[in-house]
Amino acid sequence: MFNYIMRRLLMIPLLLFGVTVLIFLMLQFLGPTQRSALYVRDIPRNERVLQGVIRKYGLDKPFYVQYWRWLVGVTDEKTGKHEGGIIFGHLGYSRTASEPVIEIIARRFPATFELALWSVLPVILGGVILGVIAAVNHNKFIDQLARVFSILGWSFPTFVFGLLMLMIFYAELKWFPPGRISDWADSVIRSPHFHHYTYMITLDALLNGRLDVFWDAFKHLILPITTLSYLNWALLLRVTRSSMLEVLRQDYITTARAKGLSERRVIFRHALPNALMPVVTIGGMMVVGLLNGVVITETVFNYPGMGKAAADAALNLDVVTVLGLTLFSGTLLIFANLVVDVMYAYIDPRVRLE
Repeated sequence: MFNYIMRRLLMIPLLLFGVTVLIFLMLQFLGPTQRSALYVRDIPRNERVLQGVIRKYGLDKPFYVQYWRWLVGVTDEKTGKHEGGIIFGHLGYSRTASEPVIEIIARRFPATFELALWSVLPVILGGVILGVIAAVNHNKFIDQLARVFSILGWSFPTFVFGLLMLMIFYAELKWFPPGRISDWADSVIRSPHFHHYTYMITLDALLNGRLDVFWDAFKHLILPITTLSYLNWALLLRVTRSSMLEVLRQDYITTARAKGLSERRVIFRHALPNALMPVVTIGGMMVVGLLNGVVITETVFNYPGMGKAAADAALNLDVVTVLGLTLFSGTLLIFANLVVDVMYAYIDPRVRLE
């Protein structure tokens, strides 16, 4: 296990290199003027000054020279000031948000992480539990009901279901508003007496002893969580059900039942661990999707996370911001794949990671 993890960790720089090369190749579709947004906040309108910026940052140089400067940055010969370099967090300047891309990530990621944190348990556990119940009660009424439930969820476009939730629970019932927090609660968290420990409003509100702020922030999360849960349950339910049905037909399950083991022990001790392999893969990718920001859900509910930032940048043709967020997402995906692979060995003892 240790050797496998070390080998995978040693592969991460190579994978990151591949991701950075791919992102930089995409940047090459932009002209030198547009690529200068990676280094300067305001692109000069004077042609002579603009050409000076292009020469200074080597934007007219060969591909490998530009890539190296994008990777590690450049040092001004006159002032000695270091500028740029994605390894130092300089992902360019966002025209949409009027701030560096790294600051967008620092400001928006806690909101996305908060949404993912509250969504992951209902999304993963709900789908798995429903799938197990459906498989154990194969072809019975509860199985048929679960299949209809999953087909409806799989068929619903995300924005349609999200808008339906808004129409019922916000426009009609006035229960759960969109956004992240109400104006009165926003003034509380901006006050000097409110301490930000994690920049996740619900958790910080509990740490500050403000249950009113916690409840307000949580009310804003209910509709996005419900939308994400239902639509992801549909996929996880189908995968878990199919995997469980296949496992329940195996000879060792028949043997376990013949030995007189209780049905509960057969299901949870022998069948479920072996049926979770495909579920772990899909569940791991779902978690990464939540951490990267769920674009449609965050846009529908006006939730200020990573997905909403990417959508705003795309609508404004802010390619530098989109590619910066893509690079961040690709990095998360690489580490998530490592975690998912390691989880295999703990879930299924037949897997040996040497």
